[in-house]
Amino acid sequence: MAHIFAFWESRAFYDSFMARSHDRLASAQAGTFKDAQVKLFDHRFDVKTGFEPRFTDADLVRVALCRVHEERAEHFTLMQEKVWNPAMAGSPGMLRGMFGEAPGHEFMVLSMWHSPAEHGKYRTERVERLALRAQIEADVASLTGDIVQLEPSWTV
Repeated sequence: MAHIFAFWESRAFYDSFMARSHDRLASAQAGTFKDAQVKLFDHRFDVKTGFEPRFTDADLVRVALCRVHEERAEHFTLMQEKVWNPAMAGSPGMLRGMFGEAPGHEFMVLSMWHSPAEHGKYRTERVERLALRAQIEADVASLTGDIVQLEPSWTV
């Protein structure tokens, strides 16, 4: 499995790429992958510091995809900002991240880490306590995600 993260300067640039270049590039890659899933998220806010789509200083990315109950979307967003973000920002080894939203009450939390060991410390020590405090079970209808070990030769 491969994860590809693309960051666009604006929606206009994304739309232009899709209209002018996407089909040509996709046809050139036919047969090189199967079961591609694409989601477009709008940036809502940063996690820790000003987000930069720079991966050269990170060894690991944690991506969490959350489908949230419609009536709990505002609470979920507030808890991300007031509970989860400060906890991640205070974790040694956490570099930066971003919180994004897609239509249908779907959210993405992307966090970048110095190493798997640093992310492991955060996960083991805090996640259960934070989940209770943020009332995540009441907010989240489904949660999927992955821990992605970065391959430097794939970073452009």
